[in-house]
Amino acid sequence: MSIPPPPGTHDPQQPQGPYQAPSPAQYGQYGPYPPYGPPPYQTWGQGYSPFNRPAPVNGVAIASLVLGILCFLPAVGLVLGVIALVQIKKRGERGKGMAIGGSVMSSIGLVLWVLLLATGGASDIWEGFKDGARDSANLSVSTGECFDAPGGSLEGYTYDVDEVPCEGEHDGEVFAVFDMSGGSDYPGDSRVTDVADDKCYSLQDSYAMDTWAVPENVDVYYFVPTEDSWSVGDREITCAFGSTDEDATLTGSLRNDGTTLDADQLAFLEASRALDTTLAAEPEEYAEEDLEANTDWAGEVDDTLGEQVGVLRGHTWSSVAEQPVAAFVKDMQAARKEWAKAATAADPDSFYEHYDSGYEFIDGDTTVTAREALGLATTPPSYDDYDDGAGGSAGSGGLDV
Repeated sequence: MSIPPPPGTHDPQQPQGPYQAPSPAQYGQYGPYPPYGPPPYQTWGQGYSPFNRPAPVNGVAIASLVLGILCFLPAVGLVLGVIALVQIKKRGERGKGMAIGGSVMSSIGLVLWVLLLATGGASDIWEGFKDGARDSANLSVSTGECFDAPGGSLEGYTYDVDEVPCEGEHDGEVFAVFDMSGGSDYPGDSRVTDVADDKCYSLQDSYAMDTWAVPENVDVYYFVPTEDSWSVGDREITCAFGSTDEDATLTGSLRNDGTTLDADQLAFLEASRALDTTLAAEPEEYAEEDLEANTDWAGEVDDTLGEQVGVLRGHTWSSVAEQPVAAFVKDMQAARKEWAKAATAADPDSFYEHYDSGYEFIDGDTTVTAREALGLATTPPSYDDYDDGAGGSAGSGGLDV
């Protein structure tokens, strides 16, 4: 008995036997393999192909953006932005955002420049620029500071010096800084040098009041403006002490003024400085050449000695300095008598007789004793080149800045 197959769509079982090749009708006209279907992934399209070059960025747009950011030549930046937008539209280039941004920022910059010009702000900016240029031209050292100069030389040109401690070795020490008056036109090298020479030499004793403490190889130097630095407002002249020996440097500060001296030292040196100033004004002509000029000067020395004696007597001295200063005052009174006689001399011989006697009391033994009691320098300076002091000695010089 045969049992029928269960209901369903089962194909009839093929009889077992040798392998039979499938017929073309089973798979269609393409053969034994099914036909290829659509690819599983989307292919690269024209707009996304990695091998296509992107459109170039417009160079004028870049320039417009840069000028807009810097706010430099805003009118140019605005024009370039407009040109860039036109080119981008025609050529299909990139950079539209940069062109618009540059145009907007340039427009704002242009409005700001108009406002500055209308309100005078541009002149303020220019003055600020000149101030900055002037500050960069001026030296970085102030009164009381010490420095080393390039190459160790205090002559020639320099734009800056190196500040160093005054306790150690150094090329120079600044004792005064002042501004030279003048208009916009440079007065010339000679004029600038003359002003520096006169003013610096007159200011040195205010900084180094104890002239005995200044070494003989030390002279006055100065930094002065050049024609170029003058054009940006540089008027500064810097006065400094420096060594006249090329291979020598300074060690320690030469400053002795109201910031470093006690009351007794200050009173003594102020009285002495007045006398030194008068003695330095001695006429260049000898008494044989101009007796009147010399006798007039001797009268000034007599008057200055009288003032000096009055100041020293009016000051209250410490117990250590009281007696030495009193002996010094006594000698100054004796010197006055000689200078008074020199002031009334009828001939050159009589003048020089009292002239020499009067000078014997100047910087004599009582002067040294009084200085020692006050703690001041006790070695008298050499006056061989004293006449050159007012006009600059051979060793003096200046640096242009």
